Amino acid sequence: ASRIQKAILPMTLFIDAIFNEYFILNKPRDIVSGDFYWVTYKDNKAIAAVADCTGHGIPGAFMSVLGIMSFNAVVSKSIKADEILNLLRERIINLLHQRGKKDEANDGMDVALCIIDMENRTVEYAGAKSPLYLVRKTDENKPPKLRRIKPDKMSIDYNPLREGPFTPHLIHLKKGDTIYMATDGYIDQFGGKENKKFLRSNFEELL
Repeated sequence: ASRIQKAILPMTLFIDAIFNEYFILNKPRDIVSGDFYWVTYKDNKAIAAVADCTGHGIPGAFMSVLGIMSFNAVVSKSIKADEILNLLRERIINLLHQRGKKDEANDGMDVALCIIDMENRTVEYAGAKSPLYLVRKTDENKPPKLRRIKPDKMSIDYNPLREGPFTPHLIHLKKGDTIYMATDGYIDQFGGKENKKFLRSNFEELL
């Protein structure tokens, strides 16, 4: 199961051909994971996503396979960040036959998605409960600043109370900018002498 899940993730050689500088930290809590990353290249733009599926272990891994296959399908229809998430949600709802009934699969995923235009130095971001972090140095004599671009408060799943379109955000990059996408796995890690959660504030300070 672990080999199959790793096999459908983007190959390192493929990602190396798109990005000059990047890193991926992917350490499943169980043998297989509900978190996944996805990368493709279309119309001279890099498209990258990080997703956190409901459930851990095997249930989460099943959802990750659905997520990766669905990304591959919907990106052929659009290369706009918000439209990709709209199409992704529609596809997941249809695949899982979600209609709001009690006995159906109530699963989905949180996603951060970026479309990076290398030539024009822009990032188009849309998020389903998963933010984008931008670290920018504005003054040589001061530490860099972090900006958290907020996601929409709705997941990729069926929720009649939160079913509007996702919001696109356009960011103009400057030399030296770093962007990060992450699931809540790092933030929710327990550790230290008191075995407490790492928390978002510490995570942002780390970035």
